Amino acid sequence: MSTPESKFAEAAAAFPETSPNGRARRAALEGKGAAERRATSLVPFASAGRVAVIGHPADALPAAERLAEMLECTAVLTAEAAAPPGDVQPSGAETKAGKVRTIEARVSDVRGHLGAFEIDVTADGETRPLAPSLLTAHRPFDIVLDLGATPFVRAEVKPPGYFAPQREADALESALEQIPDLIGEFEKPRYFHYDAGICAHGRSGIIGCTRCLDACPTDAIKSLKDLIEVDPYLCQGAGTCATACPTGAITYVYPNVPDLLTELRHMLAAYREAGGSAPCVLFHDGEAGRDWLEANAGRLPENLIPFELEEIGSVGMDTWLAAIAYGVRQVVLLCPQAVPQSVRAETAHQLEIARRILEGMGYAQTLIACVDPEDEGWMSAVPASEDPDFAAAAFAGVAEKRTTLRLAVDHLHAKATSAKPAIDLPARSPFGQIHVDPRACTLCMACVSVCPASALADGGDQPKLKFIEWNCVQCGLCETACPEDAITLAPRFLFDSQARQSSRVLNEDKPFHCISCGKAFATTRIIERMHEKLAGHWMFQKPEAARRLEMCEDCRVKDMLEDGGGLLDVRDEP
Repeated sequence: MSTPESKFAEAAAAFPETSPNGRARRAALEGKGAAERRATSLVPFASAGRVAVIGHPADALPAAERLAEMLECTAVLTAEAAAPPGDVQPSGAETKAGKVRTIEARVSDVRGHLGAFEIDVTADGETRPLAPSLLTAHRPFDIVLDLGATPFVRAEVKPPGYFAPQREADALESALEQIPDLIGEFEKPRYFHYDAGICAHGRSGIIGCTRCLDACPTDAIKSLKDLIEVDPYLCQGAGTCATACPTGAITYVYPNVPDLLTELRHMLAAYREAGGSAPCVLFHDGEAGRDWLEANAGRLPENLIPFELEEIGSVGMDTWLAAIAYGVRQVVLLCPQAVPQSVRAETAHQLEIARRILEGMGYAQTLIACVDPEDEGWMSAVPASEDPDFAAAAFAGVAEKRTTLRLAVDHLHAKATSAKPAIDLPARSPFGQIHVDPRACTLCMACVSVCPASALADGGDQPKLKFIEWNCVQCGLCETACPEDAITLAPRFLFDSQARQSSRVLNEDKPFHCISCGKAFATTRIIERMHEKLAGHWMFQKPEAARRLEMCEDCRVKDMLEDGGGLLDVRDEP
């Protein structure tokens, strides 16, 4: 992995320096004081060049014959075109067409990645494996060229080794040129780290947060009920799972946020030491964004410092707000049309939350801008003067996402002149409170048992439900688990840091004491609710049976045994 010094130093020469800001930018890009990024682990792939070309014979055979000159190629001729429905026999005989092996089959599913693609087919109403199977010597395919109008792999970003040109001639030609190079052993970074201990996806079989699943453009994440699983072979580093995750259970590690913020702080320090003013930062990705930047470097405002990321979706509001706390005059996100729609959507959601938080403290929403590079007007809107009227924050990046957010917001709030006490946030925001209906809540503590972030707690010896707002990630587990439907979510941001992190009581009741031994064993509301629910039940029509509801478990059993040996008198049934 290249160091920040080498990467930014190479970029520095491409930018003009006709002003003090331009010269200061060069000093920042040369990496004075930059930190080494910690390496991540690697994910290995191995491909022997076994290719499956799926499609109509008129499309699949020519493509397969071209690839067969270099690779072991199988044309999977789709049943709808190759034979009448009902005559398809995926486990039947095969034929040879030159160097191309052909199999007629009705394909139902394709899954996997470079070196490990599995294909299922349907025949006689049953789903059967085509690869691996006897027909493929029990081996998967290494590469798939899907020539159908609708790809079998529906993920927005396709897995490595899977090509779906969707009847576009240029895309097909590009695939045919790339496929022969996919023989051998390959590696890519492992982009993420997952901490199951703080994941808010589920508890006790109840599904809560699904933000990472919704945001992933590669379908690399699947639910395991209480937890999630990320397939490192499908993950291609879009980063939106990490930015969407409310707890920091998924973190991006190429680079991680602490390293990224350390680099940013050092660059800004070098910029200021060299006499630069009003620094702005341009976050861009390492593909489409870098290409655009190389073509347009000479046009950028000289106080705009480019900062390359692996993917634009790999940073979210914690990084943006920390940058502003460090004294950045504007954070600009370069978001070309090539960025997947799911990444754009999550970025827009994060942007809405961050802007509302800034606005709630009296800052302009324009402190963060997401721009399309094709829109020629955005560069003229980059602030060229007016440094922030507060000292830059000095906190270092930390590995805990919400701590970074808290440090950034608290720094900005301390310098704000017109902050509101609290602001409402859109649905699916990772901050907020919960409302508890005291008339419905029986303090059963089902919500406490499923809370993944320790936002909810019981009162120990006292029947109380306590809440720490800063810990709440609005996952909805408590709302779903509540048997009385007494809980509703309320996304918001509370700016008072002390109040945000303090425990407060949401509901409390008097303990109910056993009428026999005097031991406290329930709340008054629970006993009242039991009387209400069982008032019409035949088993509780006798006064002595109703009284047992007010006894602890031990006294209840003892009373039943003393009253007729604990047997029910069936003659009392209605």
